[in-house]
Amino acid sequence: GVRLVESGGGSVQAGGSLRLSCTSSPDYYVKYCMAWFRQAPGKEREGVAHIDQWSNTLYSDSVKGRFTISRDNDKKFLYLQMDSLQSEDTATYYCAATGESRCDFGSPIWQWGQGTQVTVSS
Repeated sequence: GVRLVESGGGSVQAGGSLRLSCTSSPDYYVKYCMAWFRQAPGKEREGVAHIDQWSNTLYSDSVKGRFTISRDNDKKFLYLQMDSLQSEDTATYYCAATGESRCDFGSPIWQWGQGTQVTVSS
């Protein structure tokens, strides 16, 4: 399996920004399909953004234009830049990996980190 560790969560006012980071062990997983999911209290976990081996990206409609997923293969980090944050973005954010080339939010083989809390106050 893979061990994923997220960082960068915190509390911010509406309209603010945060950047989440994720590292993987083994570190080569970052070069393949990676994603960010989130889960708000009382709701199911949902896909936020994913990036495949060729750096093609996909975003959920709720974050499109505000969030950016990227990775630094040299430093072996996955990022999620979150701008124009809204109270509806409050959730625990999870880094996820499959080790596959292509991505699918519905894949049954996602492996998860422990999550990092993001709280947006209005």
